[in-house]
Amino acid sequence: MGKTIVTCIVFVFMTLFVHVPGSSAGTLQFYANGEELVVEGFIPPQQTKDGWTLTFSHAFVALSDITAYQTDPPYDAHCGETISAEEKISLDGIHVVDLAAGSRETTSVFVGEVEGAAPGHYNAISWRLTPDKEGILSGYSMLLIGKAEKEGREVDFQIRSAEESTYFCGEFVGDERKGFLRKGDTTDLEMTFHFDHIFGRADRDADDPMNTGAVGFAPFADSTKIHDIRLEGMHVGHAGEGHCAVQWK
Repeated sequence: MGKTIVTCIVFVFMTLFVHVPGSSAGTLQFYANGEELVVEGFIPPQQTKDGWTLTFSHAFVALSDITAYQTDPPYDAHCGETISAEEKISLDGIHVVDLAAGSRETTSVFVGEVEGAAPGHYNAISWRLTPDKEGILSGYSMLLIGKAEKEGREVDFQIRSAEESTYFCGEFVGDERKGFLRKGDTTDLEMTFHFDHIFGRADRDADDPMNTGAVGFAPFADSTKIHDIRLEGMHVGHAGEGHCAVQWK
């Protein structure tokens, strides 16, 4: 298989915080977010690309090797490389998170926190979507459970994946910047999941890159079985709207 070589353009900017030896440590919190399309569902006009309305009772993901970094220069996900930084901090263990547990007010779900983090700007994050070893996700890294409806037809669905992938992301892109940790304070970072990369969007053109890469819901419309899905190539993981490099095992 050929390998695409990407030329990386490095953008240099001043960070707002500088780590000073001996300064007080802070707390870094990690959140996961399935956004409105998981919490509220694929509802009109944002149905799936093939016209299904979806609502999720559960959207489980198993996350491990969650690590935040202070990188200089900033990490460029288009490089497709792993993240290198002198200052980093990790959340131990496998964390099973139900992305559907968010609310309209707060779609993000708390994953865990690490105390003793050095002050500074945590402007990169990586995590692994990995099969859990026990419990509801035993042997799987993702399980989606819910209901679908189209033209009066209603079906229950379960969609799962056993794939393992690692996401490498630069700074969070959203309404406000994240990851600035002052001494003795608390800050947060987010792992964002864009499920429209799986199901597509009816409110976008059929030739939109998102829709051409998505599978829609029709392949999972048989409610008599649990469906397995292959996520490779869909780039579900993001940092807000920021894209991530991904490695598949």
